Amino acid sequence: MPMKTLMTALLLSAATLSAGAASAQVDRYGYTLPPSMQKKKKPAAPKKKAVPAIDYVGEYVNFGDWKEVRAFLDDLAARHGFDRAALDTLMAQVRYVDAAVQLVKPAPPGKPKNWQAYSKLMIDPVRIDAGVKFWNENSEALARAESQYGIPADVIVAIIGIETVYGRNTGRFRVLDALTTLAFSYPEAPQRRERMAFFRGEVEATLLFARQTGIDPLSLKGSFAGAVGMPQFMPSSVMKYAVDFDGNGAVDLLGSSSDAIGSVAAFLAGHGWQRGQTGPLVFAASVSPNRAWEAMINQGLEAKYRSEELSAAGVTPAAPPPDQLYGLVDLQNGAEPTEYWLANSNFFAITQYNRSYFYAMSVVELGRAVRTARAASGAAPGTASGLTSGM
Repeated sequence: MPMKTLMTALLLSAATLSAGAASAQVDRYGYTLPPSMQKKKKPAAPKKKAVPAIDYVGEYVNFGDWKEVRAFLDDLAARHGFDRAALDTLMAQVRYVDAAVQLVKPAPPGKPKNWQAYSKLMIDPVRIDAGVKFWNENSEALARAESQYGIPADVIVAIIGIETVYGRNTGRFRVLDALTTLAFSYPEAPQRRERMAFFRGEVEATLLFARQTGIDPLSLKGSFAGAVGMPQFMPSSVMKYAVDFDGNGAVDLLGSSSDAIGSVAAFLAGHGWQRGQTGPLVFAASVSPNRAWEAMINQGLEAKYRSEELSAAGVTPAAPPPDQLYGLVDLQNGAEPTEYWLANSNFFAITQYNRSYFYAMSVVELGRAVRTARAASGAAPGTASGLTSGM
């Protein structure tokens, strides 16, 4: 066989062997391995669906052409002396953010609430560890806030932790975009008119705050609902409760932990926190089968019942609570039994920050977890507000 033909045959043989090896596993001599020795290929993992990115920027719409917007701007100019032409120029730069509309929509009907699932998201190791660090780094400001406003350090620390994980997640929406969108294009929902009126008030507060501080209102960034800074204050709350707690002559809820701490304390003090109410904010309770206590559920975000009234209705606390007024709080757990708690007025002051039993309870439990972890690390535990199960 000529040398050229031999080389060609050898190359073809090698190619065939290589192709066979790709389809069947062979030993080092080129023989196919028996099935028992073949390595089974792992099935390919299913491809995850790509999660669409949130559109923080939105799209241009001419809000100035909307009849309701024009009337709103006319009113602002008349009541607050804003330059009407300047408002038109500003509004021409405001964008419609559909992501804000989607995110503010209520949960689908029929989906059961689940406190245990919610609490696992809010009271996690990341927040607890970061809370200990935040407390240690800001112990002086927290002690001063407790002395001045009467708010325990653990409550302040927990609120800032739940809101933004101590400033890590303060929001990426332009506040004026989100607020204007929700003020004039709120999704169909119960109390839609009331919610639109609320957000129009927040647009007004944003413009007043920007004028007062000399900042560009379009420079403010925050959540999809327009909340700003470490404590996630709505603009109206910034105007009413934000304080210069570090004494540098300016309020900075984004960059100053001290200002955030003092402002949270001022907010709670202004929303009914009672300095003289010491001890746990909540007490675990059981309820009787006669269900007379049901009339006490969802009776407004306030403490209005005496212990004897609750007892007469079939509510039994796990430990004797102090002689105070209480509300009956139900924490639903999906298919699992609902938890019941007696909550005092300071618990309901927290619900003014976010009108949710789940939210207020997560503040209580995260505060307790951070305080416990801090004490275990050797730091002074601080004042306990927390909860009691009577165990």
